[in-house]
Amino acid sequence: MARRARRPLVAGNWKMNGTRSSAREVKALGRLVAKSQTKPSCEIMICPPATLVHHIRDAARGTPVRVGGQDCHFAQGGAHTGDISADMLKDAGARAVIVGHSERRSDHDESDAVVCAKAEAVHACGLTAIVCVGETETQRDDGATLRIVGAQLKGSLPASATAKNTVIAYEPVWAIGTGRTPTNEDVAKVHQHLRRRLVALLGEAEGEGTRVLYGGSVKPGNAVELMGIDNVDGALVGGASLTAKDFFGIIAAYIR
Repeated sequence: MARRARRPLVAGNWKMNGTRSSAREVKALGRLVAKSQTKPSCEIMICPPATLVHHIRDAARGTPVRVGGQDCHFAQGGAHTGDISADMLKDAGARAVIVGHSERRSDHDESDAVVCAKAEAVHACGLTAIVCVGETETQRDDGATLRIVGAQLKGSLPASATAKNTVIAYEPVWAIGTGRTPTNEDVAKVHQHLRRRLVALLGEAEGEGTRVLYGGSVKPGNAVELMGIDNVDGALVGGASLTAKDFFGIIAAYIR
């Protein structure tokens, strides 16, 4: 069966950073993209804190930048003080929601089952779930990387997952914010494994069509090399997405 074309996605995860003044970076990013002689061949997304989703959506109006959320509850409403639902994020202007980020898994003890329920809630609202998987340094040193990410993928994907409504992000936990990255060979090996697992779980057409992003200390200096690896369909970017100049430097990997 022919492989379905996968349009790359470069998504910025602002984490717990940003205020309304951060909108100037989004507007600056829009100007940089507009000035490009060749338009990026990737989709562009910024996932700010929930307090900024609506504000950043407005700032990005008229640009190719789309907005996503960083997390959601698995319920669509109810007595969950301090939480936010996928439907609320959609109402604020989000088109996607990150679920299962390693910081949620570690800081909030989120299991694969919880991540799966959140992804299902995202799908129920008609949004895209960006499902994160990744191993710790100890797991990597023990040679358990493929087993860990394969198990996380299987446990975190709901039955509602398709190539259209789901993106996978592989982020080795030990590389997030450290400046360290796996070797190209390591990244290729993990992404190939995830592709095979996706085909096994979703079927060939959906598995081949699902985008798999790489995340973990992605920056302008290594973006072209990382984005050129087979089965890497874009990036989930942390700190480098906070400024227009750095984020555009990564997006530029898709300007030919």
